Amino acid sequence: AARTAMFVLLLAPPLTSASAPFALPTAPPASVDASDSMWDSRPFVDGRKTCIGGVVEAWSGPSEEVTSPVFDARTGKRLVIGQLATMGEVDAVRAVEASAAAWDRGQGAWPQMSLAERIERVEGAVAALKERRDEIVNVLMWEIAKNSADAAAEFDRTVAFIGKTIETLRRLDEESAGWRVVSGVMAFVRRAAVGVMMLLGPYNYPFNETYAALIPALLMGNVVLMKIPNVGGLAHVLTFEVWAEALPKGTLSFISGSGRATVPPVMRTGLVDVLGFIGGSKAGDAILKEHPAPHRLKAFLQLDAKNLGVVAPDADLDVAVGQCVVGSTSYNGQRCTAIKLILVHHSIADEFVRRLASAVAALPRGLPWEEGVLITPLPEPKKPAYLAELVGDAVAKGARVVNEGGGTLAGALMTPAVVFPVSREMRLWHEEQFGPVIPVGVYRDEAEVVEYVRSSPFGQQAALFTQSTDAAAPLIDALSTSVGRINLNTQCGRSPDELPFSGRRSSALGTMSVSEALRVFSTETVVAGKAAQEPNRRLAKELPSSSAFMRALADTPYRDEL
Repeated sequence: AARTAMFVLLLAPPLTSASAPFALPTAPPASVDASDSMWDSRPFVDGRKTCIGGVVEAWSGPSEEVTSPVFDARTGKRLVIGQLATMGEVDAVRAVEASAAAWDRGQGAWPQMSLAERIERVEGAVAALKERRDEIVNVLMWEIAKNSADAAAEFDRTVAFIGKTIETLRRLDEESAGWRVVSGVMAFVRRAAVGVMMLLGPYNYPFNETYAALIPALLMGNVVLMKIPNVGGLAHVLTFEVWAEALPKGTLSFISGSGRATVPPVMRTGLVDVLGFIGGSKAGDAILKEHPAPHRLKAFLQLDAKNLGVVAPDADLDVAVGQCVVGSTSYNGQRCTAIKLILVHHSIADEFVRRLASAVAALPRGLPWEEGVLITPLPEPKKPAYLAELVGDAVAKGARVVNEGGGTLAGALMTPAVVFPVSREMRLWHEEQFGPVIPVGVYRDEAEVVEYVRSSPFGQQAALFTQSTDAAAPLIDALSTSVGRINLNTQCGRSPDELPFSGRRSSALGTMSVSEALRVFSTETVVAGKAAQEPNRRLAKELPSSSAFMRALADTPYRDEL
């Protein structure tokens, strides 16, 4: 009966007639009113303030309303949950100049502070952030529609990441720092800050992804200017006072408003030494080109991805379907690590798609705080229209939405759409949808999979579903020079944070992990001299207790080969 139902779905007429413009089916918006138990918990974050140079002050300039993807049932519109200062070129430049003053060519309070003191300050900030946990989690839930479990997990994982980063820093420092003698030269090697960092984080993981770059950069002594995302920025506003109090003036400043109006002027000043950017490759390229001296700009970029799921003929379909569902729909598919195209062997395609469509149709949909909900509203106001374009293009070229209710829009809440069969003529074959649309294509020979990988401009991850070494080995070999991570019978993902998170081509520049991030945002610095000279031997013993840069983290002395 299930196979028959699938047959009917595949042969169903297009969702619209050939002459009418394509539109996704609609339902009443996912909304709340005063009778809802969560009504009184809706936040209002007044972001009409700035945090520049360590001073938090009211903003009297223009501002924009921040809305939730949850609709107000009374008005039929998105709920207003805050305001954000709309800064322009003058204010953005003022902010980077404050950052440059705090760096002071490396002579500022923060870069000159000992590593132990910087760790203590960051730990103090984390303790203060924990006191605001519930408020931050609630804002994440309302502003970017993370379900309650995921919103809490983002905050808690961020705190855990910070702890792991500090632990790793202590270990790396203990392993590497100290005096060694090489060819008669005594040398003390330790990592030091690079300079002023411009940091632009994403909306989908505004805390976890952004802090994965922010915290290592701060610990290593860099001064940071953070551009708040226009969507997902309210959680950062809640941290202004925490960071202003915890760090020396100007160590961490924030700018908000249009990225196009604020970021290029900042880069054109030439005051930025490090760029940390998580977003699209085209935007990344545009930002890099604004710097007047790109040869000295250190860049860390996490960019686009079109992660491929490959289902071989011998795959365990229960595992493959389960992991593909989770991998393509977790947080509505709004993850760079999401599976964004599935290629399934033609011999099992019908059965796989039948099971996939059934599993996706069963996913609980609703408001973020509702128990067990997995599919929630989309925070980007323009995203539903873009996804409708992609689905419409595929339908016009012969694909179908094969799951019951797939693509239905209830305001900003979109039921995931399984689109099959997708081919290279369709936009879904090439474009990163970054949302709850699951394109499935068919392959007959592994050479077709390899060709897709060869031709893709992206190279973050892939997931292989097979029980055969003979099937896995050639694909691993092909993928090993094309992507940063190959997942076996498992969805694509970043965790655990101890593992390298990398990418190739237009997917990344640099590797992220708790250890790599510390290296990315620092430079090895060497204190050296001839080991045979008596003054040098005496200096080597005395300097680690006198120099802030050379001061040991632990009570135990550094290695001494003199």
